[in-house]
Amino acid sequence: MRNAGGDKPKRMLVAENIYCYTNQYYMMSNTYRKYRYSLILLRELVITEFKLRYQGSVLGYLWSLLKPLFLFAILYYVFVFFLKIGEGIPHWPVSMLLGIVLWNFFAEITNNGLSAIVGRGDVIRKINFPKYVIILASSVSALINLLLNFVVIAVFMVLNGVDLSWSALLTPLYIIELLAFGVGLAFILSTLYVKFRDTNYIWEIVMQALFYGSAVIYPIAMVVDKSSDLASLLLLNPIAQSIQDVRHVLISDTNPTLFTLTQSPLLSLIPIGLVIVTLAVGAWYFKRRSPYFAEDV
Repeated sequence: MRNAGGDKPKRMLVAENIYCYTNQYYMMSNTYRKYRYSLILLRELVITEFKLRYQGSVLGYLWSLLKPLFLFAILYYVFVFFLKIGEGIPHWPVSMLLGIVLWNFFAEITNNGLSAIVGRGDVIRKINFPKYVIILASSVSALINLLLNFVVIAVFMVLNGVDLSWSALLTPLYIIELLAFGVGLAFILSTLYVKFRDTNYIWEIVMQALFYGSAVIYPIAMVVDKSSDLASLLLLNPIAQSIQDVRHVLISDTNPTLFTLTQSPLLSLIPIGLVIVTLAVGAWYFKRRSPYFAEDV
């Protein structure tokens, strides 16, 4: 009787453990199914968005390559050929093209992300699914366009005689940083746009200011010649910092970066900190408001 009585608590403990592990298994299984469903949905949305974007177009996907090239040609003849901006800077035309491509990447993430939820309002009202997938789909689509544009950049680099170094391997890290910053802003903008349609017009003005403040079409060395402190201030902007760092590691190490200007590891971490905060706040705000999208959109 003593053994039976003594075994009872042990049997209860084993049963509790089995129950606990079973629950954990089903929770893991549900979590796996949830994220697998999200990945499948993300893939389908990316494919659909990519097909619809150039549907009915004669040149189709070539427009994703021609658009930045046309802009580059105009800006090159105005700023480089006539105004002689960037003269004396190694491979500046390629650096300018790279800046335009990276800027278009960021602009595509934020502009498409801003209207993504409202644009899918009919689907959101009918089907319950993770809303963040819509934002990620537009961002992945922008990333695919960026990869296509890098083929053009690679051709220009070869024609311009750019010598690659091992530091070029850091390029994906800065692209991920720019992607994370854009996604964080897209979460915030898309959530605001659901209730405040003026967000679109305000963001257009902000984008114009960011374009000229991010050293896209002019070398940051021009600003350094006027004021090193002003150049450092501009590079605290994650967009400018990412673009300039990619130019530094991919095109020429003569392109100044925030670290080469300040020699301060702490200051160099400020743009990365802004990216992390923006992504975290954006994800939190989006998750908090997403249950109400169906009734607000």
